[in-house]
Amino acid sequence: MVPGLSQCSFVNGVLHGRAKSLCYIRLVVTDSDMVTDCWVRPGTLGGLISLYESNFIKLAALLGELDRAPGQFVSHSRQDLSLHLSVEDGSRYTKLLRLTYLFDDADGAIAEPDLVVRLYLDARVAEVAAWAETRRHATLAALAGLYDRELDRRWACNMVLSKWLDYLLENGHTYAVTAAR
Repeated sequence: MVPGLSQCSFVNGVLHGRAKSLCYIRLVVTDSDMVTDCWVRPGTLGGLISLYESNFIKLAALLGELDRAPGQFVSHSRQDLSLHLSVEDGSRYTKLLRLTYLFDDADGAIAEPDLVVRLYLDARVAEVAAWAETRRHATLAALAGLYDRELDRRWACNMVLSKWLDYLLENGHTYAVTAAR
């Protein structure tokens, strides 16, 4: 027996007994507002599309306003480095974003991991469109050159984005504009 359900029976097409709600979620939201679990095999096209959907939802939580005008923005967190966001030109249905940290170096500021993300506003998906060619961190450099197949490369880049977005949200980063009270 499922907790929260009463026993019911159908006799001649009529429900007898008392049924409780089958919904176990107190606040039901649309499926496009939930972070998706990967119910498909990792490394597959279906799984990659699910990852794109999950990244979109996480970016929506980070950005607040998805259809933001082009410009430069900085998110500050007590637990993390300042996160730099560049919203580049897009169209009615797409936006191009660049997310990075800036590190001081003798040659000037170095952007890392420097991910360019394309948001598809109509399809509600986000994918890594580019990743900087030069990487200071050895693990990121090794990961970037690990895969030969395009599908595997996209999986790796978008998993990095997904994990990084989790980290950013857990550490209080946001670009959401709060209303004055």
